[in-house]
Amino acid sequence: MRGDLLDVYAEVRAPLLHLANYAVGAFGERLDRHATEPGFQAVLAYEGEHPVGYAYGNRIEDGDRYWQRTVPAPSEMYTLPPAVALKEIGVRTAWRGTGTARRIHDALLASRDESHVTLMVNKAAGDGMVHALYRSWGYTDIGHSQPSPASPRLTVMIRPTA
Repeated sequence: MRGDLLDVYAEVRAPLLHLANYAVGAFGERLDRHATEPGFQAVLAYEGEHPVGYAYGNRIEDGDRYWQRTVPAPSEMYTLPPAVALKEIGVRTAWRGTGTARRIHDALLASRDESHVTLMVNKAAGDGMVHALYRSWGYTDIGHSQPSPASPRLTVMIRPTA
């Protein structure tokens, strides 16, 4: 599954792979680290045997570094109960605009018991279309984060899981 996920990632992020934060190797290291965190879950979508998209996330709790890096500090209504952090979602170009990303997203959340799901997005990605897509899925901006020095400043968004 890891190999399929890396293959899809490489195509999805192809325009950015020259940037250190987006390099396949850096992503692989993040994936390996995230896979050891509590509540890790991944969903891959296939057409036949061809992987077309993925999403993964894990449980975060109050005091998690995810929340510590969010500015301004999020409300306790989001941080005190455990939440699921959607760490990555991506769909190959040919499957964009088909609802595949939303189906993968919903499949990931279907078995989760956390009250909220949060994600980070580069507001400039896709000329703002990715941010607008997440807003159409019910996400609301709650702050900003820069997860690493190599990462761009990201917008932190949240919504109920159900």
